[in-house]
Amino acid sequence: MTIDFNDKSLLSASASGDLEQVRMLLDKKVSIQYKDEFGQTALMQSVLSNHFAITEFLLKEGSNPNHKDSTGLSPFIAAGANGFSASLKLMTRYSADVNSVNRFGGTALLPSSEKGYVKTVQYCLEAGVPVNHINKLGWTALHEAVVLGDGGHLYALVIRLLLEAGADFQIKDRQGLSSHDHAQMRDQTRIIELFKNGASDDTPLENKLFFLYKKEAYDEALNVIENALSAGENLNKLSFWKGLILQEIKEFNRAIAAYSKGIRDDKQFYFYIANCYRLMGKAEEALQTFDKATKENPETSFFQYHKSNYLREIGRHLEAIVVMDQLLENSSNRTDYLFHKANSLRALEKHNEAIQAMNIAIHYDASSDLFKEHKNLSIKLIKVSKKN
Repeated sequence: MTIDFNDKSLLSASASGDLEQVRMLLDKKVSIQYKDEFGQTALMQSVLSNHFAITEFLLKEGSNPNHKDSTGLSPFIAAGANGFSASLKLMTRYSADVNSVNRFGGTALLPSSEKGYVKTVQYCLEAGVPVNHINKLGWTALHEAVVLGDGGHLYALVIRLLLEAGADFQIKDRQGLSSHDHAQMRDQTRIIELFKNGASDDTPLENKLFFLYKKEAYDEALNVIENALSAGENLNKLSFWKGLILQEIKEFNRAIAAYSKGIRDDKQFYFYIANCYRLMGKAEEALQTFDKATKENPETSFFQYHKSNYLREIGRHLEAIVVMDQLLENSSNRTDYLFHKANSLRALEKHNEAIQAMNIAIHYDASSDLFKEHKNLSIKLIKVSKKN
């Protein structure tokens, strides 16, 4: 195979997971800090593609975990937003800026809380990411986990971690609503109990599994789960815990089998299964799972919203826009939906339509600088494209 020893080759090798080629290119003095037209470095490519070995190698060679691309995303925040907990933890050893924010004004903790990435949330908190940081929408990590979560087992764990780290559920967003208010509006009974009593209502078994999960004693946790199942303990909760532990050790097929046992009584398990497929790189299976969940639960926007997140993650922006438009039909004043739609439109270079989306967001929240900034960004990109 012929290798082009140029800077762009380093990015493609990092994205494809070719560690040997990455080594060879750096030996030939290809620039490790080279940026493509989107401002992305080889480190960002390896993080987004979840190639841990290459991420580790590039960090050892001096790549910067804090460099931001043209969208304001750094490798550290990208790892948090995608739930790549091992890469995120690794970057904290290479001077990652835990206070760094994305275009929403959110730290790595906020998108990981939004998407239910429990281990990533744990690592963010252990690294010192501020637990009560407020983004440009006026949301904290608790707001993200409540408003964009489903109040089930997974998000209860996220919220428990946040509360233990000192999260304040009375902080109000730009609409004057606290995360406690949002939980009440959504009838998230388990979350309201956590706000009121902490983890005091949990059973000794749940507390033990939570403790073992945090210290990553996964074999011991699985033994506890099997013994509890044999004793006839709660199948639903144990199916969740078993799936979560197996997912952490990358036994994805076994995790899916465990989660599948909970679906009959609890449709949130579809989300857990979709995330397993996502981590396996099985996009179509993940999307089909989201669609099945939506069909069986048409009353909730949860599955559609997280499907749109995934579509953006894998670069299928046209489909993401279709989903966002469906969500906006029932919630036309959701400025976060409009922001996500505008980002997908911008990725497709549909800048005039992105401006229209931001104008609608400004109509609903005229005091927010976020939407004005991104409207101006689209205007700037139009001018640049005309010059070219």
